[in-house]
Amino acid sequence: MKKLFALSALAIAAIAAVSAAPAFALDHSQLPALAFGGLLVNKGTLDAIFTGLKTIFNNTLKAQPGSWQATAMEVPSTGAGEDYAWLSRFPKMRKWVGEKFVKVLEAGKYYKKNENWETTIAVSRDDIEDDRLGIYNTQAMGAGEAAGELRDIIVDDLKNGAFANECMDGQYFYDTDHPLKNSDGVTSSVSNKGTAALSAATLAAAKASLGAAIEAIMNFTDSEGMKLRLIPDTLEVPPALFDVANILCTKDKLVDNSPNPYQNVLKVLVNPALTSSTAWMVHVTSKQSVKPFIIQMRKAPVFVSQTDMSADDVFNKAEYKFGAEARATGLYGFWQLSYGSTGAG
Repeated sequence: MKKLFALSALAIAAIAAVSAAPAFALDHSQLPALAFGGLLVNKGTLDAIFTGLKTIFNNTLKAQPGSWQATAMEVPSTGAGEDYAWLSRFPKMRKWVGEKFVKVLEAGKYYKKNENWETTIAVSRDDIEDDRLGIYNTQAMGAGEAAGELRDIIVDDLKNGAFANECMDGQYFYDTDHPLKNSDGVTSSVSNKGTAALSAATLAAAKASLGAAIEAIMNFTDSEGMKLRLIPDTLEVPPALFDVANILCTKDKLVDNSPNPYQNVLKVLVNPALTSSTAWMVHVTSKQSVKPFIIQMRKAPVFVSQTDMSADDVFNKAEYKFGAEARATGLYGFWQLSYGSTGAG
């Protein structure tokens, strides 16, 4: 499904950053001027204007921080989509006895098509003629900020849908019955989903919530029954659970003054984009080769502009346009690297 950035959000976000961005300045001495101090709209003028806006966009894009790297990996895409058959097997060494164990990858089982992303801003020809171009500096910065947030937006969408969207094995990413077949061909159900509310009230409550998640991840095995040796390191929560998460991860005592066995075991990641106020997640983020979530990038965000003076929009609306375009999508990686609880109790 095509994703659209909200332009109103762009403008709001950009206003806060406008003072820190380089000002856009047009060298009027190189351009023919109209009477009353205006600008003549010609190809040279438009090239200079949109070169300046592109510079502001690119500078803002480069400066935009993100938190997606903690829980997601970026995979380049070279076509309309990609096949992730390799996700059918968690990479793990096994003892070589007899012939090598080779698992045939099931092509086409998990194919993801790239999606189009965009944000577009109209530039009034009247504003160019009246030399009122400063108002578009903020818009260019806003577009750069929005483009810089694309990877975070993709990963946040994955997390918010993780209890209802399928991953490689055909189950929801967070589910109670992931099928796991061992080397003898026996299939069992494995869970990386809970319902317990995150709690630091008592030792029993902490163990039933955070403790259960940590234990589940550390007990996950591969398809040969070998322990994956996973150690969770990150607790991700919405703003509503920050206080509880902070107690569990940083304090030496729980609310009832009992010793806290989880102090300094996990780091807290607060994500304001999570839509549930009760759901929480525990991740393994230390591995460099694999992550719980994947960003498939076909075309990273780029600045685009429409400056053709004969274009229909110029004739009908007296508008030129600029903005950003990208092609990308998100998908779920190895479910064993994450545990999620609805927090519904």
